[in-house]
Amino acid sequence: MQNTNLEFEKSLRENEQLARFTTLGLGGAARFFCEAGSIECLQAGVRWAREQRLPLLILGGGSNIVISDSGFRGLVLRVAVKGISIETSGEWATVKAGAGEEWDDLVALCVASQLAGFECLSGIPGSVGATPIQNVGAYGQEISETMKRLSAIDLVTGEITEISRDECQFGYRASRFKRQDHSRFIITQVEYRLRVQGKPAIRYAELERYFAERGISSPSLAEVREAVIAIRRRKAMVIDPADTDSRSVGSFFVNPVVTPGEYEEIRSRASSFISDTEKMPAFPSGDRIKLSAAWLIEQAGFEKGHEHGNVGISTKHALAIVNRGGGTAREVLHLAEEIKSRVRDRFGIALDVEPVFVGFD
Repeated sequence: MQNTNLEFEKSLRENEQLARFTTLGLGGAARFFCEAGSIECLQAGVRWAREQRLPLLILGGGSNIVISDSGFRGLVLRVAVKGISIETSGEWATVKAGAGEEWDDLVALCVASQLAGFECLSGIPGSVGATPIQNVGAYGQEISETMKRLSAIDLVTGEITEISRDECQFGYRASRFKRQDHSRFIITQVEYRLRVQGKPAIRYAELERYFAERGISSPSLAEVREAVIAIRRRKAMVIDPADTDSRSVGSFFVNPVVTPGEYEEIRSRASSFISDTEKMPAFPSGDRIKLSAAWLIEQAGFEKGHEHGNVGISTKHALAIVNRGGGTAREVLHLAEEIKSRVRDRFGIALDVEPVFVGFD
């Protein structure tokens, strides 16, 4: 091999099964695979793939990806760059984490260190490097609130570059890394700004109910983390090898955000088959309105527990497509298309998917 480093040469493997690197537990083999623990190894892998004229796939925690049954006919670089540092100055802390760190491990560390800003993002599977790509959010918090900047390899130049929060062009479950710069950057480190001894964010109705039921008026950061994990576990949104409902990518579909005019049209359609006392869930989102994708899916005829061959919909949450064992990526794709088609026919709205699809025609 030319133009490589020793770490890359030692780590390079052939015909590596990718299913074990994804939370869905599906996907064929990679022709070549390397788990890269350093920036230099990542850069060497990029150069090698170009020299060999191979397609390149960057893999993180595997929590937001559907890989085809035929796998990937190129080089898969799995980002395993580690390292966490915390520096405090007055009421703020700067937290830097390698892209290969487990996200929930970082959240646990920050909550234990009394740093506020991540607590509602507890229990989310995947790696740190993935958090800016889709502007990870849950229970009233988003990464865009706390991320300060990131470091990344620019695949156009091959150099390390820094990208500020504003340059990420964050939106609802979106960023420039999902849009115009898809596959351009390999994120290697993310820097966050958290509040020292800050109060937890209680903005989400489900969290408010959780604490109200328990008579807790001023929960701590640790109590909010525990509550979020408990709520997520009820929905099988916490990875548990013993629970097939958790063998998923989490939420498969994005909650639609529509204009007031579109909302009225969808609500009019819904009024023809729901009772007068039932209301279509809707939430303000700036000058738009956010709808519940789970509600739309269930109203389109897909109940929790719906089966489609060896895959199906979680028995606990309508947004999760799960692998019940022995499932295939083709089955997941068929079920997702069927759900999208029925929701579109009934409500006139197209659901967007959250995961990335790899290796499909």
